[in-house]
Parts: sequence; structure tokens; C-alpha cells
Amino acid sequence: MIQEIAFYLFAGLMLVAGALVILSRNPVHSVLWLIVAFFNAAGLMVLVGAEFIAMLLVIVYVGAVAVLFLFVVMMLDIDFAELRAGFVRNFPLGLALAAVLFVELFVGLVVRSAGGLTLGTPDGSAAPSLGTTNTEAIGALLYTRYIFLFEAAGIILLVAMIGAIVLTHRQRPDSRGQNVSRQVARRPQDATRNVKPEVGKGVQL
Repeated sequence: MIQEIAFYLFAGLMLVAGALVILSRNPVHSVLWLIVAFFNAAGLMVLVGAEFIAMLLVIVYVGAVAVLFLFVVMMLDIDFAELRAGFVRNFPLGLALAAVLFVELFVGLVVRSAGGLTLGTPDGSAAPSLGTTNTEAIGALLYTRYIFLFEAAGIILLVAMIGAIVLTHRQRPDSRGQNVSRQVARRPQDATRNVKPEVGKGVQL
């Protein structure tokens, strides 16, 4: 009984938060509602026994991706009038895409009700052993059977990060670079100056 109540609570809050992500006029509020949706999705993963995926949702998506979205949205100078005008202009296209996605979901449900697809017979090699948790089973598969794919994914992410740094790095033409030895050798007398201004005359800069 408590599991059903928790499921309907998490699922309902996630649906409401997902709807508010789309319907909120303020982008900052949309990101905050997205974080709420991620937390409720993590609660659903805990209910089905996938605690590792729940941890990834909280740590990776909420702790990194959603916070990054929030910082980017807050630092951008967004013109809300232009944003609403673009929404009205692209509304027919969005409505058409929503209709296509709805048809795809409907076809998927019809095919699923007609009978499941037979993709192959499991040989039992990927089945977790008794007494192991979900996290231990995923770790055993990642670092044994899929170790090369896991390392390849890490290399691809590293190359993408280096590429983003190279593309966004800009050096001003008038910049002479940082002279570390000159900064270290600088004396306090050259950096500060004690001034005693007279009353009512202020300080000369």
C-alpha cells in the first residue's frame, strides 16, 4: 500500500513539474521545475530497485546538468518579449512535432499490445549473481564485459571537453600574456600607496 502511494505521489509530481517546465514563462523557473522533475524521477527509480540510476539522476543531472542550465540562463540577457514572439511564431511547428510524437507513442502502444518482439534468447551471462545489489551488478558489467566501450566513452568525452575549451578560448590581440616572474618580483611599495587627503578635497586617482 505504501509503495503504491509513493508511486502515485512521485509520478504525479513529476508530471506536474514536467508540464510546468514547458508552461513557465520565466526560463529560471523552468530550470527549477526541471530539477523537481529529476528528483521525483529518482524517487521512482528507487521504488523499482534501480538505486544506481536514481543516484545518477541526482548527482549528474541535478548536480551538474541542471545547475549548469541554471547558471547559463541566469547569465544570459534574455528578452522575454522576443522570446514570447518566437514562441507564437514557431507554435505551428511545435504543434506538428507534438502530433508526430503522439502518433509514435500511439503506434508503440498498439504494437506492444499486439505482442512483444523477440530480440533473442538470453544466455544468462549478463544475469547478476545472487546477493549482489544493482550498483554492484552494473559495476561488474562496466569494468569486465564493457570495459573497452566504457573507456572509449571516456576518451570521447575528454576530446569533446578539450575541443570546447579550444573553441571558446580567445586571446585578445593587445594582450601580452601573463608574466609570472614579474608578478612574483613585485614589491608591496610598488603596488600600494599611503595617501592622507585633506578634509574636503578627496583623493586624486
